[in-house]
Amino acid sequence: MRDRLKTSPRALPIVLRTPSLVLAALGVLALIALGLRFAGHSVPSAFDAPLLPGPDLVPDPWWYFATAIDFCGEPLGALLILVLVIGGCLLTHRLRTAALAVVGCGLTVAVTSVLKPLTGRTIHGSYLSFPSGHTAFATALALTGAYVLAGRSGRVAAVARTLGLALVCGFLMAWAEVGLGAHYPTDTIGGFAAALAIVPVTACWIDRIAAR
Repeated sequence: MRDRLKTSPRALPIVLRTPSLVLAALGVLALIALGLRFAGHSVPSAFDAPLLPGPDLVPDPWWYFATAIDFCGEPLGALLILVLVIGGCLLTHRLRTAALAVVGCGLTVAVTSVLKPLTGRTIHGSYLSFPSGHTAFATALALTGAYVLAGRSGRVAAVARTLGLALVCGFLMAWAEVGLGAHYPTDTIGGFAAALAIVPVTACWIDRIAAR
């Protein structure tokens, strides 16, 4: 197993190492800035207000689509997705990517869970909302997959593909969370930033351990 881990493709391709770590630093700064800005708030900001849904939330049939996306970030849905991802990684001998899917996504969700009571931002009275764990999970999983797809690309194409996939998946989950009334838009930006901050660093850590 140790030899298989050492020879497994990198969790974070060399071509993405520097850009991803720069994005990680920006993610940390954004997460801190947003956390400080909205700590203790219980109302939407001027940025949030125009983007919030009406009292009826997402209308049919989009409500069903939003609910399906939201399920992917719930514990059962996330577990099912991770099992499929890990199975695919094992079949293709990508042990480091499998480790990143578990550790990277797990750490990302854990950090958002810890930050919620620390920031104390609430929605609908008493529900802690910042940052969005669902958006963080979706973005973390997208980054994990993007690293696989970007492995043989040039730097510009690899960065564009990685950011594009992360933005699409993060936006879809953010749209669902805001549309269902679970989060403010800025909560979802915080979740996106959390994934950017944690996943690249975790991937580097996994590669370093595997190389030893």
